[in-house]
Amino acid sequence: MCAGAGIGVDSGLPDFRGPEGFWRAYPPYRALGLRFAEIADPVHFLDDPELAWGFYGHRLGIYRATVPHVGFEVLRAWSRQRPTRVFTSNVDGQFQRAGLTDVAECDGSIHHLQCTLDCGQPVWPADRVAVTVDETTMRAVSPLPRCPSCAGLARPNILMFGDVEWDPARSGLQMAAHRAWLREHRSDLAVVEIGAGNEIPTVRREAELASASTGALVRINPREPDVRHGRGVGLAAPAAATLTALDERLRGR
Repeated sequence: MCAGAGIGVDSGLPDFRGPEGFWRAYPPYRALGLRFAEIADPVHFLDDPELAWGFYGHRLGIYRATVPHVGFEVLRAWSRQRPTRVFTSNVDGQFQRAGLTDVAECDGSIHHLQCTLDCGQPVWPADRVAVTVDETTMRAVSPLPRCPSCAGLARPNILMFGDVEWDPARSGLQMAAHRAWLREHRSDLAVVEIGAGNEIPTVRREAELASASTGALVRINPREPDVRHGRGVGLAAPAAATLTALDERLRGR
């Protein structure tokens, strides 16, 4: 299965589609004139770390508090019935929280950190990290997360916009396992793609390539359900209700 940010909307996660969607979720950035691509930029960790950690610390808190919607349970049940892997651009860890383990996070994870000084410290879990954020200004309050080796400033292990400092080691291992699995199963794959848009088409392309041999692609997207060349089925509907309905259909209910 392949998933973009749209799968989390039914769990209550904010939709960053377009500047208006981002500013509805984060009004202080409207006043600053900052769009998502501008705040999700690694340069702020050097120039204004409180601003950078204000955004990512707030997101970390939201993702930790979010309960995956019922559609994730459907996916977990399907994974128990046949070999399943997940490819996602999401950094929120919702698949793992829902009990799915074979996940390839192509853009990294907010639940892991890396050193901004590239001191040689491997990527480490953010489990013990808590960031206090002033939600009126969206700025983090010191102390900020630090590297356990050199005490330099830490940052999320996420591939940000214009990011040449991202450490891909953890995600690279996931992607290698994902590619090996695809080579083994490509001839009989069925791909369910959920909540992946055209603006950044990484997930859509992955789903299309993975299903190229079989044409067995189900694209669930309320806004952009179209499937190119008729190689699959598009469903213009939200994730949770659609997955539940598909599961009931498969069970003959």
